[in-house]
Amino acid sequence: MDTKKTKRYAVLGILFFLPVAFLLMLYPSTHNYNPLEVVHENVKEISTDESNALQDHITILAFLGKEPMSKATAASNLKELVYDKFKGFKKFQIVVVAPYGAEEAYNALNKEISNYEDLRFWHYLYHSDDNIKAIYSNLLRTNASLDSNLASDEVFIIDKDRNQRGRLDDRKENEIEKKVPIYGLYSYNCVEVAEIKNKMSDDMRILFTEYRQKRKGKFEDSNSRRSKDLKQ
Repeated sequence: MDTKKTKRYAVLGILFFLPVAFLLMLYPSTHNYNPLEVVHENVKEISTDESNALQDHITILAFLGKEPMSKATAASNLKELVYDKFKGFKKFQIVVVAPYGAEEAYNALNKEISNYEDLRFWHYLYHSDDNIKAIYSNLLRTNASLDSNLASDEVFIIDKDRNQRGRLDDRKENEIEKKVPIYGLYSYNCVEVAEIKNKMSDDMRILFTEYRQKRKGKFEDSNSRRSKDLKQ
């Protein structure tokens, strides 16, 4: 009987202390928190008089071109895997830069992806073809190009200060060990579901964590942490 009680208490003790130990292991990781890197500074405003500006918003910027229904898969992935997940966060929005003359096509796309749900944080900004080319090529850092319809599967994260965010070094651990040359991640492919789930969602969470810590006065960038460590 005593042996059974001892085993039962041992199991209960393990079940109690295991989560506590796990939390204690996670606690030091907050000290090593790294913000999502700025890959390009000072993205210029691209809004119109009727639309929301980029300033003071966390924006996902997309280019779906003259035939947006051909990008319905990318738009649906963006809506279901990003918009639906982060629409509750303050100052979050998705902005699609669209060409003049394609308004009816975008209305059709909106009906396709909305499923009668609220899309008030999803905006379309209409511009001339030349302006769209300039925005994409000159104002953003990217390794991809717009196609002949002014569309791309790539989307961009723009922070509240109009800085483009991403990863300056996107190598995996085994690639670093093999000394593969550094390559970055400046945009996210919306057709690649794994990239949205495994990279973009994580990067968005990191960015929202940064702003939450800033509101609480707890945010320290890498330079501040390094100075504090040196003093200690």
